[in-house]
Amino acid sequence: MGPRILIVEDEEPLTLLLRYNLEAEGYTVDAVARGDEAEVRLREQVPDLVLLDWMLPGLSGIELCRRMRARRETERLPVIMLTARGEEGERVRGLATGADDYVVKPFSVPELLARVRALLRRAKPGHVATLLTAGDIELDRETRRVRRSGRELHLGPTEFKLLEFLMQSPGRVFTREQLLDGVWGHDVYIDERTVDVHVGRLRKAINRARKPDPIRTVRGAGYSFDETFSHAE
Repeated sequence: MGPRILIVEDEEPLTLLLRYNLEAEGYTVDAVARGDEAEVRLREQVPDLVLLDWMLPGLSGIELCRRMRARRETERLPVIMLTARGEEGERVRGLATGADDYVVKPFSVPELLARVRALLRRAKPGHVATLLTAGDIELDRETRRVRRSGRELHLGPTEFKLLEFLMQSPGRVFTREQLLDGVWGHDVYIDERTVDVHVGRLRKAINRARKPDPIRTVRGAGYSFDETFSHAE
């Protein structure tokens, strides 16, 4: 089960948009439309992160954030404030109340997702260990999904395992034998040239639209995942 995120937002279309994108990223999502309902929910179960609207019926987001910081159970809970208020003074007020980050509506969903990942990574590193990222490529071990520049890539099971294996050690050169052992296992006999075939399939899947190739062929040695590939764009 992925990290649990609570959305506190009274605009239903925005809640649906956020839920769809967050669940597609592998998060477990809960949502309420009122500040007082959110306070009750937080006493029942503490999530891993809260997306909190500033203006809410029942209890404002600012007041809810203040109360969260006053409780021992939620004093360190990551909070991203969502608001239409973009003035500097209002941003300072939101952050001073205890919000960890601040996003002004309308916002970019990919940017918000990146902020969620970054905040979770800082707050609870173990919760995002399933996500491997390099440049514009994201590999989620839990949901078995790979995205490049936000677009989902369709990889076969072997190509997924091959990319996962390479991304775990960016820059390291693996021989074909090491890749066979790491991806296919020690007890399976497969010709080493099979690695070349699957590397070719992987490249075809991830390098569409003339994207830079992150897989480097090292003549006489093997293959590596080039962690600096994004700089070629």
